[in-house]
Amino acid sequence: MRIAILSSFYPLRGGISQFNASMLAGLGKCHIVKAYTFSRQYPDFLFPGKTQYVTPEDEAVPVQADAVLDTVNPFTWIKTARAIRAWKPDLLVMKYWMSWFAPSLGYVARHCGCKSVVVLDNVIPHEPHWFDKPLTRYFLNGCSGFVAMSESVEKDLLSLRPGAPHILRPHPLYTHFGEKLPRREAIEALGLDPSRKTLLFFGLIREYKGLDILLEAFRDLPEDYQLVIAGEPYGSFDKYRALIDSLPGKERVRVFPDYIRDSEVKRFFSAADLAVLPYRSATQSGISSIACHFDVPLVVTDVGGLKGTIGARGTGIVAPEASAPAIRKEILRYFEDPSLQESCHAAILQEKKRLGWDAFCEALQDFAATL
Repeated sequence: MRIAILSSFYPLRGGISQFNASMLAGLGKCHIVKAYTFSRQYPDFLFPGKTQYVTPEDEAVPVQADAVLDTVNPFTWIKTARAIRAWKPDLLVMKYWMSWFAPSLGYVARHCGCKSVVVLDNVIPHEPHWFDKPLTRYFLNGCSGFVAMSESVEKDLLSLRPGAPHILRPHPLYTHFGEKLPRREAIEALGLDPSRKTLLFFGLIREYKGLDILLEAFRDLPEDYQLVIAGEPYGSFDKYRALIDSLPGKERVRVFPDYIRDSEVKRFFSAADLAVLPYRSATQSGISSIACHFDVPLVVTDVGGLKGTIGARGTGIVAPEASAPAIRKEILRYFEDPSLQESCHAAILQEKKRLGWDAFCEALQDFAATL
């Protein structure tokens, strides 16, 4: 089968690009694949981070992709559809996570000359706007089938396109960050105290991810806890800095407020005893896939697909709400219950067997064959 993939690829940085690189490699084992990417993904005024592109410090693995689609310029939408048609694929695979992409990807889907399957990170964005549903409905109606990566995404899909052909397939594990380091080595590399229990908040810092909730939860944790915050802020970090400065144990909070390059990811997860996702909203999380790869259990909130993908599978525990008392209670419960720790680690081993990229790509291609 000839498969074209249109989405974020190197030199664009971030979890979406990393996902696509792994999917490209997985599908490329059995099929002829070709990657197409954005010449401009977002206008600068819509991107609150430092840069959309990898830097030499990121040490990202290059991926060969044709940069053809400018989401702002409709003439490139026509050009992209023509380029894909000229390559004559049997299938177009795209990824979708916010309504900004609906017009451009929706046009290409309608004019690519083949069936299209979309891997859905989100249907409704974490920070919604009034125009999300009409734009997303336009996009969904132009595509052949969908891979929903959580039950909440599946529900949103069917609310906007009832009866849409789809499969439910969880997020595969990220394995390209290398193997886990010895804990002491990672702790020393980050300048942490090896005698303390280490909590990790990892990834881009955005309002819906609830870092402020975790900081308030940390306020009343015992002195043998330390917190690592690692990730680039999307917007100002000032309110979080003020919260940290107000903590009685502020010296036990270490902040690494930058984009974490691939080669450094293993340090943070190898040092962590528990990762915390205090999200106000969510569908699924790529962070949970990284944590599972590095054998790190999680505390998550009961939002979106996190309960189904983490709580039901036993790789972590679920706080009933996104509040500081609820998060604090579950953190303490985890460390006070050795049997809970053992069950989480046992569940992680089972998930690592189940969530490989080969299985994900096989499910995608089998589904596409039914369309």
